[in-house]
This record gives sequence, structure tokens and C-alpha cells, in this order.
Amino acid sequence: MMNFTEEDLDHYLQNQADLRHRQVSKSVEDVQKIIKDLTAEISSKDARFQSIANSGVHNDSFKDQPALASKWSALLRGRCTFNPAIQVLTPTLFLISVPVRGLMGYKERRARQWRYYTLSGSHLLSPVREPEKLHQWLELESFANASQEWHDTRLAMEGDIVPAKVVTVFKEQVEAAIKTCRLTEKVCVLESVGSVVRVAVETSEAQIEVELVPTVELMNCWPKRAHWPRLLQRWPSTERTRCIKSFGFNLMATSSYHWLLSFSRAEQVLLGCIDEDGGYRRKCYRVVRQLKEDVWCPGSKPVITAHHLQTLLFWTCEKYPSSRDWRNLRECVLRLVQKLHKCVSQRYLRHYFVRTYNLLKYTNTNELDDMAKKISDFLENPHAYIH
Repeated sequence: MMNFTEEDLDHYLQNQADLRHRQVSKSVEDVQKIIKDLTAEISSKDARFQSIANSGVHNDSFKDQPALASKWSALLRGRCTFNPAIQVLTPTLFLISVPVRGLMGYKERRARQWRYYTLSGSHLLSPVREPEKLHQWLELESFANASQEWHDTRLAMEGDIVPAKVVTVFKEQVEAAIKTCRLTEKVCVLESVGSVVRVAVETSEAQIEVELVPTVELMNCWPKRAHWPRLLQRWPSTERTRCIKSFGFNLMATSSYHWLLSFSRAEQVLLGCIDEDGGYRRKCYRVVRQLKEDVWCPGSKPVITAHHLQTLLFWTCEKYPSSRDWRNLRECVLRLVQKLHKCVSQRYLRHYFVRTYNLLKYTNTNELDDMAKKISDFLENPHAYIH
């Protein structure tokens, strides 16, 4: 086996990963401007939806918590230029959280067990299936202050805020806003299956597919099913963990009945501060991500996205918490690739915060097997790919 050197890796980063970063940054800038205008128009017509300019700590719901915004800015100053609402899954596939307004004072409560309604309002003889481990019901009673607009029967049913109904109303507003903002040449709504709004956005770099997801942002609270940090965990530090949990989590309207738990702010802080001790964790991640996009799993809708790799990196950081474990870039890259190969081969990758959920549960097994073969070929002769 011919191995690669640190010099090979630096060259690969400069010629491949840095080019990708510049292209993606330009695409994010273009998409962000268009979606910001679009969501601002939507918010002017339906105040339940906010502009993405108000996402995260800038959400209208948190204006009385300036300490959170200050903490966020201090943590990510100079480390992250992207809007916290935007997740880059691949260079041409973005996920954008659109914050909602009017749901205040969330408190997790025990939801009633059975639902017997359909999305059209019909009565069922047998109950709707229960949410999976990364999903939950969302009841109006969970909020101490839910504005009257959320009691609208177009959004709620039997006390539940129904994600599919929220998406239907939101999609109508998106279609109207595209015309009002005269963006028909730059944005078009794509056909989609299930409760999701997908649009194609033309940028100076490429056509970007964007999933727009209405999102309930919940600060200063943490879901009970996310048992984190774990016992005897050494990474990240106790202080950093406490700080991360203060940024809370999101509930995203991605399915018909159940809301998806998302920890995008926590993940952004973890990744942004990951090399405070001077290690090569982020460089390692960028190399593996580039190999994934170029060789192992190319395309606009791969089975493994940047979010999967990020999750794998967090698990690896937890297993190897010492800074000395991340000082040799070549060893770090090979370690992460070997762990990726194991996950793909076994078709199992635990969610970082809700560890009982397998992120690869519904992925295409044939594509995973094909990717595992490509990674195996790489491990036999990495120099052929990085030189």
C-alpha cells in the first residue's frame, strides 16, 4: 500500500477543498439573499413565519435574552460566516430552517398517547402511528403563550400543531411571494413527495436545490430524550457542554404528523470551536468530506451528507478527546475514514445527541454497499487518491 504524506494532504486541501469552500460560500451568499427577501415578504403577509434573518439567537422570541446573542457571537466570531438557518448538505443541496413566530414559553410535557384523525379531518378507527425516537408530537398546550393565529384549524387539529398543515400553508405563501418579489426567473417550486417545500434557486455558481422547513426554535431548554453529555464524557468540556445546551434545539416540520428534533445550533458551536486546542479535527473533516463528494458518494442527493460526516467527527472527538490524538493529520484522516467505512458497512450511525436513533435507518442499502467498496479501495491505496 502506498500511503500519502502531510504535504500531499496540504496540497489536496489547497487545490480541492479550498476551491469547494469558495464556491459553496458564493452559493450560500446568493441563496441567502434570495431566501431572505422571499421569507421577509412571506412574513409581511403571514406573521406566523419569520424572515431567515431572524433565525437562531436573532429570533423575535429571544429579544429579551441579549446574553444568549452575546454568547453566540463570542463563540463563533471569525469562525462561522453562514446564517445559522442554512445547512449545506452538499454543494448543491441546502436545508434552510424558516423560523416561526407566536409560540412562546415551551415546556416539554407528556403528550397524550393516541390520535385518531387524518390530515383531512376524518376520524380513524385505529390510531396514527407513534413518533420515532427523533420525532415528537407538538401540542398547543406545550406553550405558555401560543398566539391565537396558531389555533387556526388550517394548522392545528385536536390540540396538535400538525406539521403537514403548517407546510401546506407555508407553501402557498412561498408560491405567492415568488411572484410578488418577481423572482420567477431565479426561483421555482419543485414537485415533492410528503411534507416538504423544495425550491430550485439559480445562483452564479450553480442551480441549488433548497428545502425550506418551517421551524419552531426553542432556546434555553433541552429535550429529555437527548441524554447528553454522557457519563464520564471528556469531550467537549463541562463548561462548553453547559453553554451548548443553553442554545436549545429546534422542532422542524418535515413529516405529516410528527416534528423532527434538530440540534443545528449545538452542532454549529461544536464544529466552530472544535480546534481550540490547535488540533487538526476540522482539516481532517474537510479532507474526508471532499473525498466523499469527489469519489465515494458524488451527486446532488447522496446517501451520506455533510451532516453524517459531522456526526461521525463528533463521535470520534468524544472517543479521542486529547489534543495529542489530533496533531498528525495523516493519522487523523485515516482514522476517520476507517470509522466511516465501519458505519457504512454496518449501515449504522448513531445520532450524536439522541444516540438510540440510527441516522442510516432509511438509506438505500445498495448505495451504502457501493460506497463501502469505494472506501475499501481507498484504504488499500490512499496515495492514488491524494497525491
